[in-house]
Amino acid sequence: MNKFLSFIKNNKAISWVLGFQLFRLILLPFMGLMPQDAYYYLYGQNLSLSYFDHPGMIGYLLRIFTEIFGQSIFTIKFTDFIITTLTILSFYKLASYFLSKQKLARAIVLLASTIFVSILSFNSTPDVPLLLFWTLSLICLYKAIFEEKKWFWILGGITMGLAFNSKYTALLLQIGLIAFLVFSNKYRKLFLSPWFWISLLLSVAVTFPVWYWNCQNEFASFAFQSSERTSSISEFKISPKNFFGAIGHQMFLLLPVLFLIFITFTYKYVKRALIKFKIPQAKTLFLLAFFIPTFVGFFSLTPIYWVKLNWMMPSYITGIILAGMFINKKLLKTQIIFSIVFHILVSAQILFYLVPIKSDDTWVGWKELASEIETLPEKKINTFVFSNDNYKTSACLNFFMDEKVYAQNIIGLPALHFDYLGDNLALLNTKNAIFIDSDKRFKNDKLKGTQNPILTKYFDKVIELAPIIIKINNKESRKFWVFYCTNYQYKK
Repeated sequence: MNKFLSFIKNNKAISWVLGFQLFRLILLPFMGLMPQDAYYYLYGQNLSLSYFDHPGMIGYLLRIFTEIFGQSIFTIKFTDFIITTLTILSFYKLASYFLSKQKLARAIVLLASTIFVSILSFNSTPDVPLLLFWTLSLICLYKAIFEEKKWFWILGGITMGLAFNSKYTALLLQIGLIAFLVFSNKYRKLFLSPWFWISLLLSVAVTFPVWYWNCQNEFASFAFQSSERTSSISEFKISPKNFFGAIGHQMFLLLPVLFLIFITFTYKYVKRALIKFKIPQAKTLFLLAFFIPTFVGFFSLTPIYWVKLNWMMPSYITGIILAGMFINKKLLKTQIIFSIVFHILVSAQILFYLVPIKSDDTWVGWKELASEIETLPEKKINTFVFSNDNYKTSACLNFFMDEKVYAQNIIGLPALHFDYLGDNLALLNTKNAIFIDSDKRFKNDKLKGTQNPILTKYFDKVIELAPIIIKINNKESRKFWVFYCTNYQYKK
């Protein structure tokens, strides 16, 4: 124990990493349930080969952890924390192949200090396992290519497949690998190696559950992930708001110092390649091959499309290793100061909810909403509960209530994976319902005064009840409109 403490004391980088992780671990019990937590927990409670909007890896992990440690918000958050900690350890191993001890120390502190690691540690999303399997894939591919250890082609294929089973963005792993071989004079010969092709074929074979589920369900997941985004991009409308919004998101996730280093070395390498026709050395090229397609690729879409803040996260792995080659001690100190300030602000918001969040993407109020619904007199009269916001309210209520809570497929609207849970909605015929509608821009405690016209197509009467007001720290913070709907008529 004394040797371990002495090691930490003499290794400032490890001390910083442990400090940030300990800080995150201490915050875990104070984190409330996010809608994403509840939705992917629902995945795990309804096991399937894949799911409508994403592959199922995050759901499987939540199911494993909750089976072992029990159903609780802490267990869900603890799952994210453990998987992200494994990602940090894997990153350290990967970075050690490219950086000196001093630069390695800076790179691991850069990673641990970011806000995106905190988000992955607190919030269940497909990105949590994606980042782990992405990093493991790069370790295996490095071993296979640079150390010529052929069996790592097998392991690389498996981990690339598992990354795809986490999130479709992982397809960029195979794209990055092929791009590296195309531009590398020394390693282009690997296209002729059977091990390379075995690795690719194996990565596809591991994704069989996702393909099989899609085959069984008219390729619904692939269509959902591609059609809407393709149509939006094809409209080609320039939007400065999207562009500057993406910059703001990335500066928040990475913090300003690291983001600006990303921009600097990206410009340097791209300029050198396009103007001077100089390709970096093999190891640097390897890192860029798994950075440029994701980071630059998605960033190039931001003027015409709203790129979500987490889409670029896989590029951060090799991007931070590259940043470790450039950052100096002074800039690293600035990054740490930014990080400490941001994390203090985040922790104050988590602990005291200082600023009301005008969105359903919040961790407060869901348990209280479930309790308030249970006390409604109308709830006791042969009723079921449903909501109409894709998944958020329905998923959270499913977690906190002892009964099935439905989504907008009740009124004939697409409801993401709720459409694939196998519910026989016809069995609800003639029942009454409680319809919950969140007031995201909560301004007063008045009735809504209007109702969704679709409701009257499925129910005989729709009566607005008094809204449910949720108080946080003795302040009215969230509001839900409540409607009592009678005699449900299922329409196929």
